[in-house]
Amino acid sequence: MKKQLFFLLAFALASTTFFSQEKKISDYEFIIVPQKFGFLKKVDQYQTSSLTKFLLKKNGFTVILDSEQYPEALKKDRCKALLASVVEESSMFKTKVSITFKDCFNKVVYTSKVGTSKLKDFKGSYQEAIRNAHQSMEEVVSNPLKNSNTIVQAQKTSIPKESVSIHQVKENVSLSTTDKNILLYAQPIKNGYQLIDKKPAVLFIALKTSVPNYYILKDKAGVLFKKDELWFVEYYNNDTLISKEYQIKF
Repeated sequence: MKKQLFFLLAFALASTTFFSQEKKISDYEFIIVPQKFGFLKKVDQYQTSSLTKFLLKKNGFTVILDSEQYPEALKKDRCKALLASVVEESSMFKTKVSITFKDCFNKVVYTSKVGTSKLKDFKGSYQEAIRNAHQSMEEVVSNPLKNSNTIVQAQKTSIPKESVSIHQVKENVSLSTTDKNILLYAQPIKNGYQLIDKKPAVLFIALKTSVPNYYILKDKAGVLFKKDELWFVEYYNNDTLISKEYQIKF
């Protein structure tokens, strides 16, 4: 009896340790999309794979069709990616699909809400249903940032006071202002936002600081801040201070 109890406790402890080490979706950078989903007969039929790839890019992932060349990091470790799939649950009068993610052990780690469409055209109905399923995935984002808190803490001391003008630059530095009225979309990630354009492409990763409406740009010697209801990005390109004004939708 004692021996059986020991094994049960050991198993429970091992299970707890295993599940506590499981990755979160935000820990993944890569998503692999099949070039043909199981419920279809042809490769990228009705542009379902292409559309799914396009939509998941908006979530900040590097999205790759399984027929495309994999990045070196993914070639070395397949477990760096999740496998996306569109699952059909259609009825006679309505197209229904959901988007699922599986890890490298073929375990389902996420399922979106069901997206539906009543369109009679196959292409239109599948695409509308996929888009509607994707709309429920706003909280699903990639966060490949490492040690973000350390980065923020190390740079907080260099944050200028709000009273400093954005045009106070060194005499040997020129100021460039471009990209006015360009709209960016802010997607929440751990410790900040990723700013994407309409393509969609990630232009900046903005990390939170202790100053309201003031962010540090990851991978750039620069900042994002709000002044007079406008958002500005400023960073140095060699000896030139680049200042760009954007519209940002949070």
